[in-house]
Amino acid sequence: MNFNWDIFWQYLLQPSDVYLRALWMTCVIAVLAMALGCVIGLLTALMRLSSNPLIQAPARFYVWLMRGTPLLVQIVFLYTALAAGGIFRFEDLDLGWVVIPGNLQAAIIALGLNEGAYMAEIMRAGIGAVDKGQYEAGRSLGMTFGKLMRRIVLPQAFRIIVPPLGNEFNLMLKNTTLVSVIGVQELLLSTQMITSATFRVFELYLVVAIYFLALTTLWGFFQTWLERRFGQSDRRPATASKRMFGSYTAKLLRGR
Repeated sequence: MNFNWDIFWQYLLQPSDVYLRALWMTCVIAVLAMALGCVIGLLTALMRLSSNPLIQAPARFYVWLMRGTPLLVQIVFLYTALAAGGIFRFEDLDLGWVVIPGNLQAAIIALGLNEGAYMAEIMRAGIGAVDKGQYEAGRSLGMTFGKLMRRIVLPQAFRIIVPPLGNEFNLMLKNTTLVSVIGVQELLLSTQMITSATFRVFELYLVVAIYFLALTTLWGFFQTWLERRFGQSDRRPATASKRMFGSYTAKLLRGR
């Protein structure tokens, strides 16, 4: 195999502006889509917990639809199919100081909608795990539903939600590659454009794999800190090495 080490080290250690912009775009998409997914997930979880079937039904349908269809299909449908059917077209949004392309809007919304369905089930489980006596204590103090959730339930549920939420963001970072299909220039599409000009496919795809590995590894360390900071006191959070390599391998790495 004719491996060009010069190209490999150049793009790995001295990335071009195209690569740096793509790396920034990947992080921005992941953060915004995850934030949107958390908001949608919380609202959907509260609807699922409602005793009113008219409120429950739309939430159940949304979760069923989003979790039952491929994310790639959802992205293409939202951006391409809706425009082709004359239903809705994402136009570039000019905010004065920045222009947000239509395909970027569609990418964030599609990823956020998909993530919202998974976060809804995670949050529903977290809220459901809070002791029922906490609800009764809040009501006895005359708290409204919103205040009860904000002051008592959600802070306790958040401790349970943190570990799966961190895992979902790790997955979100990798799912950003799917938006390349609608022309969003994140890491994967930028790499494809460079390989078409340099013909150094193996070297550049290895570089992009290392970039993603670095992103998910850094997030793994942050997630470990987050779990130690907000996690349950009676549960020892997984270390970053255990999260990435598994329990047995992590013990070997620590020399145990």
